[in-house]
Amino acid sequence: MAENLEKLRNIGIMAHIDAGKTTVTERVLFYSGRTYKIGETHEGTAVMDWMEEEQERGITITSAATRCEWAGHAINLIDTPGHVDFTAEVERSLRVLDGAVAVFDASEGVQAQSETVWRQGQKYELPCLCFINKMDKLGADFEMAVQSIRDKLLANPVPMQLPIGAENDFVGFVDLMDMKVYKFYQEKKGAEFKVEDIPEDMKDAAEHARHDLLEAAAEFDESIMEDYVHENPISTDRIIAAIREGTLQNKLNPVFVGSALKNIGTRRLLDGVTRFLPSPYDRPKFYGHKPDDEEEAIEIDCDSNKPLVALAFKITSDKHGDLNFLRIYQGSIKKGTRVLNANKNKKENITRIFQMHAASRESRDVAKAGDIVAVIGLKDTWTGDTLSDPKHPVVLESISFPETVISMSIEPATAAERGKLGDALQVLRREDPTFGCQYSEETGQTIISGMGELHLEILRNKLVRDMKVNVRVGTPKVAYKEAISQSAGGEGKFVKQTGGRGQYGHAVIEIEPEADEDGHYTNENTVENAIVGGAIPKEYINPTSKGIMDGLTAGPLAGFPVVGVKATILDGSSHSVDSSEMAFEQAGSMAVRDAMSKAKPILLEPIMKVQVVAPESDYGSVQGSLIAKRAMITDTHVHGNMRVLDAKVPLAEMFGYAGEIRSMTGGRGSFTMEPLAYERVPEQISEKILEAY
Repeated sequence: MAENLEKLRNIGIMAHIDAGKTTVTERVLFYSGRTYKIGETHEGTAVMDWMEEEQERGITITSAATRCEWAGHAINLIDTPGHVDFTAEVERSLRVLDGAVAVFDASEGVQAQSETVWRQGQKYELPCLCFINKMDKLGADFEMAVQSIRDKLLANPVPMQLPIGAENDFVGFVDLMDMKVYKFYQEKKGAEFKVEDIPEDMKDAAEHARHDLLEAAAEFDESIMEDYVHENPISTDRIIAAIREGTLQNKLNPVFVGSALKNIGTRRLLDGVTRFLPSPYDRPKFYGHKPDDEEEAIEIDCDSNKPLVALAFKITSDKHGDLNFLRIYQGSIKKGTRVLNANKNKKENITRIFQMHAASRESRDVAKAGDIVAVIGLKDTWTGDTLSDPKHPVVLESISFPETVISMSIEPATAAERGKLGDALQVLRREDPTFGCQYSEETGQTIISGMGELHLEILRNKLVRDMKVNVRVGTPKVAYKEAISQSAGGEGKFVKQTGGRGQYGHAVIEIEPEADEDGHYTNENTVENAIVGGAIPKEYINPTSKGIMDGLTAGPLAGFPVVGVKATILDGSSHSVDSSEMAFEQAGSMAVRDAMSKAKPILLEPIMKVQVVAPESDYGSVQGSLIAKRAMITDTHVHGNMRVLDAKVPLAEMFGYAGEIRSMTGGRGSFTMEPLAYERVPEQISEKILEAY
């Protein structure tokens, strides 16, 4: 393996579901010599889709990591899921990578989930290449796909190639760097191609595209345009250097073209990865902070000789113990070393280090800055925790995950299974940050929550099939929330006399709703201290705040969590002997409950961003069914002989929609959805929901 960090690339492959991410990855592994046989998603033989569930469904559920070599470079590659229910897998992978390849379907261009993953990549300022895949598919349109990247992602796509033909006639591409044609022959699995001169009928288009490429490069090297105008020779190395600079600055996105299934274009894409995407050295500086002081920034250098700083970004359970995936940002780790979990201030042992290749692994003695590896031995480390040198504790910014929107009840089939279920749920919680579970005292059931119906179904299958826990499950339910519609004051006085020392805490507060101009409530609650003159002593302010926050975990309507509340502590009183932290905690909780009852509480529901693709002939019935589901249609356009509808729809109305759309469109329609926001439930519907609870 290349030890030179300048020759290391940590990249992810991301896309909308069915754009061909895993097929691209399988070709990368084959042509880089990592595998000797090409795995196929549609046959259930893809190396990166190693879970039984993934092979059965033909989709990626969990991000898989591997390492391969190309042109003297080592590439750590993560294949991420395309389905929105597994958005956490994408989020945590992109957080630790240095660059990404976005794959697009040539007949669809930018789709709903393409926008989501692109946005996630931009959040971490990841330089990104684009690969227009499936040029052999019916309806493939390179120009449309590139334009959709420009329009919908507001990116700056710069084609590095032009396709030759499309659909069944797609045979290769013109490379705009060396102005040669690469023609592929299918009998040899795309391994055989010929380099030819550009045919007459493509010369004008190729010259025009080459001019655009040089114009983009000239933004980062002025001498290129000068030489182009004066017809001086321009070396390929100069163009590569300029395009690389633009890519690293996130100001342009090189675009490659091909058909992974027909083995066209993958090797050129690998060249693009090594030429244009950053090494760990090329990324902007990272900063951490001291565990007890967030204000004091600590610079992190990609240097193996400095103290260790690594981020745990994924956990998978294994019969030998938890397998923790780490990105090492600074320093190095050896097997058998002791490290500090800086978030929890706990010492941890690293007993073994592995280089992962999907489900298989290679043992390593040491891992250094820039590496992505998996380790065994960590007991208390969860996703988002920082591991550092015990003598130099550092905490990195953690990974944030979206809130769950759907829940269902789950209970053991027999009393003997109860303990087994508890252990299994703990494992799932460690593995999946978007999985939630809590025990309901009233019903005696455990409520599990996730990102969508498919997510819950996969979790249930994991429990039953992989963990051999026999469970009964309820029907999925929407994760509602509560909010307030007006400001109100509240008072809480906790007084208890028990013979000896008593308890006394008294707080007066005001609460007000916090929402944006669209009426979307903020996802958090805040507490402000406005006490003057010491009516509540300083040491009791924090316990009062904690009591207020605890009081907002269950609202007055049906016990759903309360969001979008700003509480201000205005007044109160204390007792020199009987006051305690516990008393003020209780007083804060009582005060907020009192205020909530007067603040006209309302019910909020998750609204989903939905995109439906249906045949033009079924447009009327699809639109009608969405409107009946309280949908607000935001956009509609024709794409070939299909109609694409964008809408905002309450999640409660979308259960079972996969079956509905199939039957409405004779199996030709499809849809994707992702969480958008929480909005107020209309009053008559709110009454029905609350009756059910």
